[in-house]
Amino acid sequence: MIIKHFTDNDLYKFSVMLAIQKLYPWAYVKYAFTNRGGTQFPEGFAERMREEVAAMADLKLTQEEKKFVKTKCYFFDPVFVDFLEGFRYKPEEVTIVQEGGDLSVIIEGYWYRTVLWEVPLLAIISELYFKMTGATPAAVEEKAVVKAKALSGIEADYSEFGTRRRFSFEVQDKVVGALKAHSGEYFKGTSNVYLAMKYNTTPIGTMPHEWFMYHGAIYGYRSANIKGLEAWVDVYDGSLGIALTDTYTTDAFFDSFSLKHAKLFDGVRHDSSDPLVFADKAIQFYEKNRIDPTSKTLVFSDSLNLESVKAIKNHVAGRMHDTYGIGTFFSNDVGVKPLNIVIKLTDVKVHKKDSNYLKAVKLSDVAGKHTGDEREIDLSLRTMGLI
Repeated sequence: MIIKHFTDNDLYKFSVMLAIQKLYPWAYVKYAFTNRGGTQFPEGFAERMREEVAAMADLKLTQEEKKFVKTKCYFFDPVFVDFLEGFRYKPEEVTIVQEGGDLSVIIEGYWYRTVLWEVPLLAIISELYFKMTGATPAAVEEKAVVKAKALSGIEADYSEFGTRRRFSFEVQDKVVGALKAHSGEYFKGTSNVYLAMKYNTTPIGTMPHEWFMYHGAIYGYRSANIKGLEAWVDVYDGSLGIALTDTYTTDAFFDSFSLKHAKLFDGVRHDSSDPLVFADKAIQFYEKNRIDPTSKTLVFSDSLNLESVKAIKNHVAGRMHDTYGIGTFFSNDVGVKPLNIVIKLTDVKVHKKDSNYLKAVKLSDVAGKHTGDEREIDLSLRTMGLI
């Protein structure tokens, strides 16, 4: 069994789960797996994956996990924590089909439930692929120690974000242990709630793209960022205050980022495009709004490694507090080519009984990398004046 612990998942999935429960408990959605790298999966992969998914029905929040979540995730109300204790995965929400080497994974159900599938399914796909192809990891802890010391040496605050595309749980486990042991105060935590508990560190994460994608599909693309941020504030009242900027392009985000939100949110997160250009845009935005940029945080999380962290840190040069969420470079730098895979929200309904789904899309700052239905992408681009 690959997923052995209920909290072997990223914090942001639980945080958006609570927000959905509070505001959109009837929402019904679909997600789809996208194999960006074109990886061909071995014969019998779908059957093995179905077995892994079926086994997840037995997962439940342990008392140790519950105590940790109540202590560290102070922004979760006690009703939600009790709900998590009674939550069980429903494997029937996941449909897995394989044709030759091509894999299809579709998730469908109430949004508040299906939101938890994304990260563990991606972790299963990655680990199972490497198991079935006979790959073995090399120099796991040695590399992690070198990276931990290097990041500490350049005084870079950072967190581990590698659950989704890890080589295996065991590799991620060893990496997090090594990072904490060798980076001191500069290691700020991990997105993985279970490993945060195991290593007595902070679970890290805020909001995902799907939060804004839902608002864009339901309320319109011009208002998606504003509606998404307002809804987040309604739930968390200022906690979990790092705003994701690139669901409908970074420029559109800053155009709609009000003074109220700029003061309320602790900072912004970069997840696509040129990070140096993004840093300058963010600093200029805060200065234009008469907000001291050094009072705010920039989170960088797009395909980072030691070289990119050094370049970004040198460019920011203390003008804002910079911190880094590093994923695959930590959890799958073991001598194999990591899979380039994602699971994205594709269709949404306000209520299950609604007759038709609405398409959900994500626009990228990088041309040609938009995600979702092509006609809906065209509509969103035209609506926002990006064509």
